[in-house]
Amino acid sequence: MIFSVGLAIVALQATAFATPLASPLDSRASVAFTPPAQGGGSMLDDAGNGLGEPLNVIISGLSSPSVLTDNGFLNYAQSLGFSTECFGVHLGGPQAANLGDGNGFVNQTTELREDYGNEALGTCLESLVGGNHLRMYRQNGPSADTGALFLAVSREQPITQSHDIIPNGYDIGRDELVANATKQTSNAGVTYSATASTITGLLPTGSAGVNHGIALDGNVVLLTVKTL
Repeated sequence: MIFSVGLAIVALQATAFATPLASPLDSRASVAFTPPAQGGGSMLDDAGNGLGEPLNVIISGLSSPSVLTDNGFLNYAQSLGFSTECFGVHLGGPQAANLGDGNGFVNQTTELREDYGNEALGTCLESLVGGNHLRMYRQNGPSADTGALFLAVSREQPITQSHDIIPNGYDIGRDELVANATKQTSNAGVTYSATASTITGLLPTGSAGVNHGIALDGNVVLLTVKTL
């Protein structure tokens, strides 16, 4: 009897160790993203003045999981020529976005600037002369936990122009990022490949409600990024 009970305990222990631990990603919907408007959100963030800036690039939730983490996204962005702000200093307040995922308005997770080929100091040059820059938001709320990353990308003017957006700067910034993303890129030993598709109907066309009164073409680019 004791021998039989012992075998049962061993069997239970073996079963416990053989059962894999659930990943937090397992519960995520197997979709690229959920349109924010479906949950009462918007594809314009809140620039704090009653206007917004377009979320004009989406990193698909079907991308390689490592790309969708904070550190993984930073490494990927660095492969595209972006890096953290000059000495970690940010002038101006964060912008918030409502991605319709049940979290309401949430401040940007990170803000990155063009690094002009120098991850350590290049963003200091961008702060002076202007360049491309992005804000990242993550769709991970209880009603739309896709893990997709929504980017507000724009090309800025130099500091002498208060970092205002250049004419047509939202569409230009988006197109510059996508042009780099669709090439094979690498950083810190990780190589990336991305496919792009253009989505219409998520953003309005024109300048109504858009920060700085800059008109949009209404296009959003969905990037599915894979590590090789």
